[in-house]
Amino acid sequence: TLEDVLEVIAIEKPRGVIVQYGGQTPLKLARGLETAGVPIIGTSPESIDLAEDREQFKNFLFELGLRQPANRIARSTQDALSRASEIGFPLVVRPSYVLGGRAMEIVFNDHDLTKYMGEALANSERFPILLDSFLENAIEVDVDAISDGDEVFVAGVMEHIEQAGVHSGDSACALPPHNLSDELKEQLEHQVVRMAKALRVVGLMNVQFAVKGNDIYVIEVNPRASRTAPFVSKATGFSLPYIGARCMFGEKLSRLKPSAQSKLNYFSVKEAVFPFEKFPGVDPLLGPEMKSTGEVMGIGRTFAEAFNKAQEGAGMTLPRSGTIFVSVKDEDKDATVKLLKNFGVKKFKIYATDGTAKILAANNIVCERVNKVLEGQPHVVDMIKNGDIDLIINTTEGKRSKADSYSIRASALAKRVPYTTTMAGATAAILSLMEENERNVISIQKLHDGGTC
Repeated sequence: TLEDVLEVIAIEKPRGVIVQYGGQTPLKLARGLETAGVPIIGTSPESIDLAEDREQFKNFLFELGLRQPANRIARSTQDALSRASEIGFPLVVRPSYVLGGRAMEIVFNDHDLTKYMGEALANSERFPILLDSFLENAIEVDVDAISDGDEVFVAGVMEHIEQAGVHSGDSACALPPHNLSDELKEQLEHQVVRMAKALRVVGLMNVQFAVKGNDIYVIEVNPRASRTAPFVSKATGFSLPYIGARCMFGEKLSRLKPSAQSKLNYFSVKEAVFPFEKFPGVDPLLGPEMKSTGEVMGIGRTFAEAFNKAQEGAGMTLPRSGTIFVSVKDEDKDATVKLLKNFGVKKFKIYATDGTAKILAANNIVCERVNKVLEGQPHVVDMIKNGDIDLIINTTEGKRSKADSYSIRASALAKRVPYTTTMAGATAAILSLMEENERNVISIQKLHDGGTC
């Protein structure tokens, strides 16, 4: 709280205070600290407010000619319904100035929005509610950068494994990007540099983008260290927090000699670690509200090798043979066919629920139908409990469908069966299964000195 921090400052009497390394909390305190005469170093509270205030930031991006998903601000339920009709559904809704995507949801109609507003306004009277157009099937990208006030260094461009709609803290991500073209990556870096200079950033900055086709949308800018800073530091051998602090003290990037991550000859994958098995009854289905409590990292010569190592580190070791259970929503069925056909899963027997099984069979993919829980025993949960399933691919939408498939995810947790609830995650998993990975171990220090993992 502001009162507690000011008490510490009164005793310590610091010559400078950094607000960039504590997530969202110190950013909310920055204005109060400045008003109290506290010497804040690095990015100014004015620039922090510009990035955090929705209306100011919207105008800021417009002046730079950068795209943003259509958005509005609402302060009442009626206001939200009116604004939603202007944008159209689906929408990502959340209170402003929140941490970890808390109270963030994707809503698909007026009924869902009305219910959300009633709950959100009761818990967040101080802050308005933000409404953003949800870009379905977009790729989310995180970019970490450092600026000394003049020069900007883009330290890492990270492509999320999970598509937009899953909180960035819950999504695995790859550095360098494994799907984005070099041209698209250059455009992202160019936009980051322009925003950092216009915001007069001194220290660290994180930008979240959504890429749909060749179109780039700015989701948000955080003028602070993000949770990805330690990952990028480990992956590149370049300590973002240390160099960022030196820039805040007035040193120039030209003297600090950072190394560009584009020169990396290996892949690093960050994977989230979830506490679901310690909380019986909690649904592991991923969404916009953050659920992970930690993260691990895998490094490999290929994306598939790095992803496989990251899964193992997170306690979700992928099987090399056995059985795969597949049950996907209608809009994912074509992608599932393409995925399983392209990779020719020869070491695995495939089980699928009725709708998925029919479309797989129609495309000459051998599989065996298995009952849903509501269709009677023996059903898929029986198979999971009996140890007959080694990997689960389960995507779903709608409240009824999510409730019906909850027992599948709960049983997977109880039996420690690897599972994925998105097609992006499934694609990464299947790609990893199809690649034979040798285990060459090397220290991370030697890797950064030019070694081969």
